[in-house]
Amino acid sequence: MPLVPADSAWLALAVAAGSCIALQAAANAALRHQLGDARYAAFFSICGTILTAIVFMLLVRPAPPSGAAVRGAAWWNWIGGPLGALFVLSGAALTPKLGAAAFITAVVGGQLICSLALDHYGLLNLPQQGLSAGRVLGTAMVFAGVLLVRYG
Repeated sequence: MPLVPADSAWLALAVAAGSCIALQAAANAALRHQLGDARYAAFFSICGTILTAIVFMLLVRPAPPSGAAVRGAAWWNWIGGPLGALFVLSGAALTPKLGAAAFITAVVGGQLICSLALDHYGLLNLPQQGLSAGRVLGTAMVFAGVLLVRYG
């Protein structure tokens, strides 16, 4: 599939989001060091997330979803918050042990494996996209990168 200009913009935004994740892991690791506990670092980081979300919602003022839409959401639609909290906690706990680059490359490796399974089986309402040699090779290359970043 050829890269089109619109794809480039979306990919650039995804790269920027990835930069935010690396910065977040480093900041949370520093907060963990300062506070002496990864659990408190995660807690205060998530408090910052909640505060940011509240300010954003007050500024943007989107229409609230209907009660039926909220009640009709599948159970797995609600796991993003708890999974995000686990990610923040793991970043605060593991970044000082692995370093930012090794932590983030390992995270990306885990994201790729899970993403391939989600796409291949069309899980969680994603469009089904089968495995290809290129996708498997790309994932293997990322895992090689994980090993090189950590042990190279």
